[in-house]
Amino acid sequence: MIMEGNILNKRDECPDILSEKMPEGWVCREIIVTGPFVIGAFLVSPEGFIYKWRSRFHRKHYNLLDSGSISTWLAPGAIAWWIGVLFAIGALFFALGSTYQYIIWAGPYTDAVTYFVGSIFFTTAAFLQYIETVNIRRIPKTMNIEEEIKLFTWEPRRIDWVASIVQLIGTIFFNFSTFFAIDLLLTVQQINHHVWAPDIYGSICFLIASSLIWIEVGHGLFSFKWKNLSWQIAILNLIGSVAFGISAIYAFVLPSTGEPVSFTIQNWGTFVGGVCFLVAAVLLLPERTMDQN
Repeated sequence: MIMEGNILNKRDECPDILSEKMPEGWVCREIIVTGPFVIGAFLVSPEGFIYKWRSRFHRKHYNLLDSGSISTWLAPGAIAWWIGVLFAIGALFFALGSTYQYIIWAGPYTDAVTYFVGSIFFTTAAFLQYIETVNIRRIPKTMNIEEEIKLFTWEPRRIDWVASIVQLIGTIFFNFSTFFAIDLLLTVQQINHHVWAPDIYGSICFLIASSLIWIEVGHGLFSFKWKNLSWQIAILNLIGSVAFGISAIYAFVLPSTGEPVSFTIQNWGTFVGGVCFLVAAVLLLPERTMDQN
């Protein structure tokens, strides 16, 4: 397994990043970084074998919360499978809720409920993604060593850990935004305060999280690996986050008119973002079972 990135011989930093989370006898020899974040490491087993660890590859392929099923499309025993499915359902609800035909057919109340239900799926998937991240396997799966399932860790130097936390916070902002949007009797000031503001915050969180994952996958700000499935997922999520951000900006309700800055751009941004997130979520399923080396 070959890793790209900047290899730094920082033995003093390794224990704080990885070694204290590993079984006794394993040693972190070198870390691989992009900017201030760790994306991989070289680990040494008690027998002296060197093991190359990568954050995304091992998060998706060798997670503690994985049944080991090799099925791509039906693997309910794997947390990565549930993440893909739940994100896909949430994205589908957002894309559906932003289409003109659905808005006319469903009416404003049902359309608002559609967004709220979609946000719940987003938050559930994001929470599982966080659990997946903190339970990443740090040693080869073939090693017969029992590893503890964790609910919380503090690893701010890990790029995927930060991204998962930020995205989870973003989905919670969307929960608030879409929940208050169900109330059709809100004043313009209340809409901008209770609906628009958390929408903006959630969009910013999504943009930060997707940017971090883009950097993790591409090992820098600029990369072009269109044949790499993880890269495809990262670019789709980044485009989707930009689209959500544009939608949020144009959703601001003008006090003078009582209407959004642009209802059309708001809906198109949400639709494009929803479709991008939907495709990216579906691609998470084959990513789990495909070797990206």
